[in-house]
Amino acid sequence: MHLTYPAVLSALLFCTGLYGVLARRNAILVLMSVELMLNAVNLNLVAFDVWLSRAAEETLHSGQALTLFTIAIAAAEIGIGLAIVLAVYRNRGTSDIDKLRDTAEGPDTAEGPDTEGPDSDGRGTEGPDTEGPDSDGRGTDGLDSEALAAQKAEATA
Repeated sequence: MHLTYPAVLSALLFCTGLYGVLARRNAILVLMSVELMLNAVNLNLVAFDVWLSRAAEETLHSGQALTLFTIAIAAAEIGIGLAIVLAVYRNRGTSDIDKLRDTAEGPDTAEGPDTEGPDSDGRGTEGPDTEGPDSDGRGTDGLDSEALAAQKAEATA
């Protein structure tokens, strides 16, 4: 058998795995695509080992030995990868990579602080507090409550 057949098959497998890594958003499908890429490498290692062993008179079979190491590393990668994906899914409720990337980066600091939630004193930041005094007896504009009531009375008159 020619070397081109397994090389072309290996290239197709690797390209399929690369497409899966770049296009998929589910973490489990990305792990499966990485496995396809590793299997393409294994196929290349064995094919070139057979081709080189026919050309040389020694029979070291180093490509097959490297393939066994690659299989062991791939099994460990899948075991650890699936454990991480399951732990993230239990904590976050999704295995979508884009959503996980957004939660890892945190809030966007270019837009400024969050204006929808409560401040440290428990009030929202929708506008100045003119309805009542703060904890020190003054409104948010620096006036005490009596002066604030006087300003309201002048504004209505």
